[in-house]
Amino acid sequence: MSDPARAWLSIDLDALRANARTLADHAGTRLAPVLKADAYGLGAVAVARALEPLDPWGYCVATPTEGAELRAAGITRPILCCPPMDPAEAPALAAARVQPALGNAEALSAWRHANGGDWQLAVDTGMVRAGVPWDRLHEWKPVLRADPPAGVFTHFHSADVPDATMADQEHRFAAALAELPARPPLVHTDNSAAAARREAGTARGTLTRSGLFLYGVGTGPTARVHPRPVVALKARIVELHDVATGDTVGYDGAYVAPGPRRIATVNVGYADGYRRALGNRGYMLVRGHRAPIAGWVTMDMTMLDVTDCGAELGDVATAIGTDEAAPGTAIGLETLAAHAQCSPYELLVALKLRLTRSYIGG
Repeated sequence: MSDPARAWLSIDLDALRANARTLADHAGTRLAPVLKADAYGLGAVAVARALEPLDPWGYCVATPTEGAELRAAGITRPILCCPPMDPAEAPALAAARVQPALGNAEALSAWRHANGGDWQLAVDTGMVRAGVPWDRLHEWKPVLRADPPAGVFTHFHSADVPDATMADQEHRFAAALAELPARPPLVHTDNSAAAARREAGTARGTLTRSGLFLYGVGTGPTARVHPRPVVALKARIVELHDVATGDTVGYDGAYVAPGPRRIATVNVGYADGYRRALGNRGYMLVRGHRAPIAGWVTMDMTMLDVTDCGAELGDVATAIGTDEAAPGTAIGLETLAAHAQCSPYELLVALKLRLTRSYIGG
């Protein structure tokens, strides 16, 4: 745990591992856990070590540096760098034994010039951000005969939305596969949302690229399986102030007391990843009660209205997770993201800015 006068992030590695088992069992495939952005801010090395006993295929990253960090920590499984490779990155990826995702001839040429090994073919079926367009694979036949990829994949843009777009992309990907000279050993389409949306045991391909589900965030109304919470964010009350009717709190006087109120200061703010937009909108849990945020969240501190909480100095305020003073109360990442009007992805990756991480289990 961090300095008790500040905030800390707790990560339940047992819950993370349980989520991986749940998704793998439901999908019926091996997992390729996504560890980009330091495992969504939770610590890529710690997460990889926790998942190793589950025998994943390997891991997905977004930069050569992320792959090299896993190698330096002793991870020997395959690693796939999913974004398009800048040709200048080829030597670093080859040195770290990281497979690039390639979608243009220039990148493949640079990879071979760097004496790279296995690579994977990215196919664009509608995301329009990376890969060979699905209806142009015939142009790649000579290249693929000469230098076949170890894998081929695409990415769904709306797997958590109950519409026909995922099926449309699947049809396009099937057409692309039919144009390949040979089917690679690895074929994968499903992210967490796609796998959780399907009926049990009906995942497509050989791998599931598991991301947000592992870290305790559900994948929308179409999901058939749901994760356990993994992340908890807590901070201590370090000051208490009594204010009168009409008194203002924080920058811009954004909170105006509607009556006599008790205001608590906790040492967590947007420099810790707790978003400024939660001001006057979100809440934390204190002694089993909802304590509304009073005014804007500031860089280092957040003020709470604890009038009805009976709060004292040193009490713990729960920003994410279960309130230990009242185990039946909790704030999930999805709830917090809704209050902040952002994505749970944005929340998670920002929590690494300054918070000390502590790990449970694993």
